[in-house]
Amino acid sequence: MGCKNKKEIYSAETATVKNEIQYATGFEIYRYNGYSVVKITTPWPGAKENFIYVLQEKNGTIPDSIKQFTTIQIPIESIVVTSTTHVPALEMLGVENTLVGFPNTDYISSEKTRKRIDAGKVREVGKNENLNTEVLIDMQPNLIVGFGLNNSNPSLDILQKSGLKVMFNGDWTEQSPLGKAEWIKFFGALYGLDSKANSVFIEIEKEYNATLALAKKATRKPTVLSGAMFQDQWYVPQGESWAALFLKDAQADYLWKDSKGTGSASLPFEVILEKAQQAEFWIAPGDFSSLKQMSDSNPHYQEFESFKNKKVYSYAVNKGAKGGILYFEWSPTRPDWVLKDFIKIFHPELVPNHTLFFFQKLE
Repeated sequence: MGCKNKKEIYSAETATVKNEIQYATGFEIYRYNGYSVVKITTPWPGAKENFIYVLQEKNGTIPDSIKQFTTIQIPIESIVVTSTTHVPALEMLGVENTLVGFPNTDYISSEKTRKRIDAGKVREVGKNENLNTEVLIDMQPNLIVGFGLNNSNPSLDILQKSGLKVMFNGDWTEQSPLGKAEWIKFFGALYGLDSKANSVFIEIEKEYNATLALAKKATRKPTVLSGAMFQDQWYVPQGESWAALFLKDAQADYLWKDSKGTGSASLPFEVILEKAQQAEFWIAPGDFSSLKQMSDSNPHYQEFESFKNKKVYSYAVNKGAKGGILYFEWSPTRPDWVLKDFIKIFHPELVPNHTLFFFQKLE
């Protein structure tokens, strides 16, 4: 899939060419005459190795110095992706018709792609950690875009040994809202649609920054609680996480904003209650879609002021036809919509015409 010890050759190759990626920290793209080099620097959290891929255009010539890396002919014509977060990029680039397989298709919410699944044009290929290698080898797609939770993914290894092309995508490890959205350029490169991907991203960036500027006009910062109980612990987004950065950008006072880390912190209920009982808003309380569902699950939720005042907002209401949650699929690519939702919730006077898209008030 990549190579650890040929960095010096690769570095010489890229010395004169600038990485085209601006916000994302997990990948780089270097463009040459007839080919591009894509370097995945963070395939999973704490990864010690990079993965380097060469995208060869039709009639492009690859120098001998980089021939040891996986070479993929572009534009690709058939693809298998493994995360719902990849689907919006394909749709926004207008190449969703090249999607031929996906693990657990019920998770996909997007209407365009659901139609293709229902028409039998997208095959079920197992689960990400346990892909159906027989089906994939039979399908022979041009490319499989996988993701790894760590450096062990046996089914991807089998697929490569059978001659299929596999690329890692680490969009989910990205923490900044615009960094996550910039992964559309990864897909743009695969289809020779770099300029289209750039223009889509520039539009998202412009909207996000305009919304950010609007948020700065807010005259107060309401206190916010997030997360919910799972088994005996309450999971809250840590202060440097993607979710917490949105709350900061939306001019909210997230009560765990000073905690270090980019994942979730698990805390006892009593700690949460003591700190957040008076919080004005409660955002993303797990997958609950009504206040009754919450209180049935745990009567103690009713002790919070945000619950009593019905200021609880969830992403779990807005679902696709098979129950996939739209927020999980689309929010990484459209951080501007997420930020607008939060400003509508916390500072409605600043965006009077915005209708909530991802988040809905629980009744």
